[in-house]
Amino acid sequence: MAQHDLAEIKANYERDGYVSGIELISEAQAQQHRKRLESAEQEFGNMHYKSKAHTLLTSPLELATMPSTLDIVEQMIGPDILLYNVTYIIKEANTPSHVSWHQDLTFWGLSHDDQVSMWLALSPATPESGCMRMIPGSHKGGVHKHITMDDKTNVLLQSQTIEGVDETKSVMCPLKSGEASFHHGWTLHASMPNRSNDRRIGLNIQYLASHVRQTKHDMDTAMLVRGKDTYNNFGTDLPATRDLDPAAIQRQAELEALHVETAGQA
Repeated sequence: MAQHDLAEIKANYERDGYVSGIELISEAQAQQHRKRLESAEQEFGNMHYKSKAHTLLTSPLELATMPSTLDIVEQMIGPDILLYNVTYIIKEANTPSHVSWHQDLTFWGLSHDDQVSMWLALSPATPESGCMRMIPGSHKGGVHKHITMDDKTNVLLQSQTIEGVDETKSVMCPLKSGEASFHHGWTLHASMPNRSNDRRIGLNIQYLASHVRQTKHDMDTAMLVRGKDTYNNFGTDLPATRDLDPAAIQRQAELEALHVETAGQA
């Protein structure tokens, strides 16, 4: 694996609100993790946008807790790190699914913006397959007004959209399998449909600083993955010890329902 210049990553992240093209695992390793996902899908069904995947499957748990990844996250939100959510975002081949311009934190109800999203490519994310686009520096512009819609082709829960974004300022963020991007919760980002002949598979991982809390209710959950949690603002997610344990499947369904209810409230 490439050696990461943590100081440079931190500086670029603070300036632009994202960094991209960070090699975390090899293409061969990414392919193995993809096989583990697709093997689980044969039993469970499509894993697209299923919340708390790290409580169901060992592969996303391993990827979310790699020391090299947490070293990068620490540069962005500090040494005390909670793993909040892990979700596969999958665009099937030659489908209209897209992601409109939005900011991640708008509807999540979190008390602070000490949050970072990692997006790890398990298949190539190219302009053709619908890689992400970012607006550099947009994390410094505060909260933007979102409208909600009912667009079945929009991956987002409420089809939430920021209108009037100057797309001439956007930057494509293609990723090879095994590469990742990291972006701030206020960074404007979007992606186009997958016009390629392969699935575009990304693992989206949300990290929080331990002092962050949920303001909408007291039932939210997370998992400490580095440092200390002296705040105990969240219930504790149980890590997957094997794939698709029946008790974990039941618990994940409950957690997903809570997530949809939470993120679906303005």
